[in-house]
Amino acid sequence: MSALPSSLPPPAQGDGARRPIRELPDELISQIAAGEVVERPASVVRELVDNALDAGATQVTVRLLAGGVRLISVEDDGIGIPREELPIALRRHATSKIASLDDLEAVGTMGFRGEALAAINAIADMSVLSRHADADSAWLLDGRTGELRPVARSRGTTVEVRELFYATPARRKFLKTDATELAHCLEAVRRHALARPDVGFAVWHEGKLVEQWRPAADTARRLADVFGDEFVAQSVPVEHGVGPVRVSGYAGVPDAARSRGDQQYFYVNGRFVRDKVLAHAVRSAYEDVLHGQRQPVFALHLAIDPARVDVNVHPTKIEVRFRDGREVHQAVRHAIENALAAPRAGGATATDAATGRPAPLFKPNVPPTPAPWAQPAINFVAERGVGDMAAMWPTAPAPAAANRPQPGDGRPGFAAPAAPFVAPQPAAAAGAPDDAWPLGRALAQLHGIYILAENSQGLVIVDMHAAHERIVYERLKAQLDGAADGGKTASQPLLIPATFAATPQEVATAEACAEVLPTLGLEITPFSPRTLAVRAVPSSLADGDPVELARSVLAELAQHDASTVVQRAQNELLGTMACHGAVRANRRLTLEEMNALLRQMEATERSDQCNHGRPTWRQLSVRELDALFLRGR
Repeated sequence: MSALPSSLPPPAQGDGARRPIRELPDELISQIAAGEVVERPASVVRELVDNALDAGATQVTVRLLAGGVRLISVEDDGIGIPREELPIALRRHATSKIASLDDLEAVGTMGFRGEALAAINAIADMSVLSRHADADSAWLLDGRTGELRPVARSRGTTVEVRELFYATPARRKFLKTDATELAHCLEAVRRHALARPDVGFAVWHEGKLVEQWRPAADTARRLADVFGDEFVAQSVPVEHGVGPVRVSGYAGVPDAARSRGDQQYFYVNGRFVRDKVLAHAVRSAYEDVLHGQRQPVFALHLAIDPARVDVNVHPTKIEVRFRDGREVHQAVRHAIENALAAPRAGGATATDAATGRPAPLFKPNVPPTPAPWAQPAINFVAERGVGDMAAMWPTAPAPAAANRPQPGDGRPGFAAPAAPFVAPQPAAAAGAPDDAWPLGRALAQLHGIYILAENSQGLVIVDMHAAHERIVYERLKAQLDGAADGGKTASQPLLIPATFAATPQEVATAEACAEVLPTLGLEITPFSPRTLAVRAVPSSLADGDPVELARSVLAELAQHDASTVVQRAQNELLGTMACHGAVRANRRLTLEEMNALLRQMEATERSDQCNHGRPTWRQLSVRELDALFLRGR
């Protein structure tokens, strides 16, 4: 064993001598607490803005020097602090937010721990200037000396923090450049701004205004002010409520996904949080439409009874714990899925001619106007199955009713493919109003791959295989859902149970979730104290590996909503079937067939992306076409 290099200190060793147990000095206690609460200048900004919002501020101004290291000043026009309470405000565990355990279990304010001001005062030069709404003058409290003197100020509070970490110089060495620290401070204010559009925010650095957000009428306006109009134009509104949980906000369309997750904002009762349950729910909602490792953009707000969420998990208050994580997971997932389901083709626009800005891509809850010759929607019942997909691509005369697909191919929920029948063919599209068909009228087919169509905005280009694949895929999913009995996934017993050596956590999860597993089409029972037996699996996954499926479901159940595992596996199977059932490249289509595909896209959920998350159509506006040919220059 090699010796340690002489330049390194030896590992700490006990000297064998007993050290007495003693209380730590108050100042050292506060400095230890500051290490948990204050990581960098942005942490101070977050805590002080929290207090300003709790005080009912309508305008918050943040002033910084050297990225917040030399100075952090947060000024508000809230209710203020009475003179007699100012000295108490800087003591540890002093707060006006809670007074009992009942208050702690139902916290409705941003701050409540009573640690921030004391922790900041222990590691920086701090002063508090405040005038209460009922006071005749303001008072200035020096955090170092405790001196209190009258000064002039309008109603509200100003907290100044100078020379951050001067009392703990080792911590100061870990700070980054001024530009980096400024960026973190701006992000801290931005998170508050997105949660409170009714409040105005301004950030000054080195005497220059670097960000300003005036009070906005609603979340959409504040989002546009913070991220630009394109963020809202490339998003869909989310509004979903189930029981005690309500989800609202905006979720970016798959096309707007980014390589980094730097535009993902989730709020619980107005508090910005990072939570595994919420993150997993968002990923589950996007996994059917997002391509590769792209990251969605969103700003979502979760409203829930404060008694059903614990915000007292971490000193920074950025983590929460839900009483019923599955309830929250399902609410968030369904909220985003429903918002993304409606095809944007039903409300597609290109660039607004008046403003030159991107117009909304989505009109919520407005179904596309049917064309006079639009192909009727196919309702999936047991008598009509996969063979109906070929109706869009007639290759033979219509067979008699007896030749239509009939059930009985052995796969529950699916009918046996049979000879296709001819759907009613649309009439000629000439002279029809463009606005009736958001994806326009088919003009031609390019290289047997793309459909070119004309709408009121310009040119629409459609990947016909990708588009038809999504249409078939969504119909197969609807058929499978319709085959489920009472909301439960149909299961198939295994002739020979599949046993496997299980971990203690897997055994405990299987026992605790014995009532949930059958709803997923699974039957998992203890075979021995350390062995589990899989006795039934979802019918649509009967050919898969039961042990692998069981382990995946149990792992998800231990933390999240395991229904996503079964659904994901089912969707992979359906996706494969849809890919093989969709029209292939180089297949020559008539104009009637092209138009039928366009109309189906306008009526099919998630038709803007194929099963692999790639776009199925693109819009080129007349303005963009003019630019290609330098028209108007």
